[in-house]
Amino acid sequence: MRILSIDPGYDRLGIAILEGNPSKPLVVWSDCIQPKKGVAEQRLAEVSRAVERAITLHKPDALALESLFFSTNVKTALKVAEARGAVLSQAGLYGLPVIECSPQQVKIAVTGHGGSDKKAIGRMVPKLVELSDRKRLDDELDAIAVGIAALAIGLPKGM
Repeated sequence: MRILSIDPGYDRLGIAILEGNPSKPLVVWSDCIQPKKGVAEQRLAEVSRAVERAITLHKPDALALESLFFSTNVKTALKVAEARGAVLSQAGLYGLPVIECSPQQVKIAVTGHGGSDKKAIGRMVPKLVELSDRKRLDDELDAIAVGIAALAIGLPKGM
């Protein structure tokens, strides 16, 4: 199975293509999209275009997305929700099933512990998949982690 996995964000969007199975995931491609500062509709359009490019270039079987968690910063949560909407609209346009992974599912899949922090995810991802030596932002590593969890979860029933 080939999965387009996303760590949704307004300032930075982690994006990755993984394939294989949970015991032997392969990262085909990953990146961190950083929309230019400006009006919301332009930033969200850039997010949408990046997801569309990944879909048309890599032909995934499904889209994996971390479910939204509520933080104390409502403004940030709303912007992340808008970015998720841009991502989900592309999944809908291309008929991709969506695998939603909770933050706890991602942490368990990658570290074996649901209470792990971001640093633990960042340390474990390179141990679970082969990555080139280039520097990656946390958002990109988080997208890879979402993909690892999605491979373990699999497609929703009926797909």
